[in-house]
Amino acid sequence: MLWNWYTIDACFLAESWHITSGGMFAASCIGVALLVVCLEFMRRLGKEHDAYLLRQFQRNLHSRRTAEAAEANCCSSPVALEPQYATFRATPLQQLIRAVIHGVTLGLAYIVMLLAMYYNGYIIISIILGAILGKFLCDWMVVRIPLAGPGEKDDRSTSFEAAGPTGCCA
Repeated sequence: MLWNWYTIDACFLAESWHITSGGMFAASCIGVALLVVCLEFMRRLGKEHDAYLLRQFQRNLHSRRTAEAAEANCCSSPVALEPQYATFRATPLQQLIRAVIHGVTLGLAYIVMLLAMYYNGYIIISIILGAILGKFLCDWMVVRIPLAGPGEKDDRSTSFEAAGPTGCCA
């Protein structure tokens, strides 16, 4: 396991991935870069799916609260002034989808890690280029910032999720 720049006669992950020509090595480098782009896509998919589930829950909660408020106004029932909380818990199907996305993401990350551990300079450069391209294509930063009018104080805070390069740590 030494740093190398081998192109012909290199072997990755299995005997069947044995490089016998320059074109095969170029295709391998492109494939590795695309694999990392797929990894970034799966990371984004996981974030977007979780955000979708929360938006769906918030819409349902809002419509229920609106119906309850209309009923309370109609029947002049007392309205509770204490803070109320709603807890979201994913359904088994939603959690299964989340787990599959996580498993595929983890599997791709381990394959990329194994490829990097061959210490082939061209493969590592392909991984880095794939990460750059994947971040550019799949993780475009969009942040919604609430605006307060003149003289108004905005108590809402803007949250920004920053995950480490492996996506495992915040």
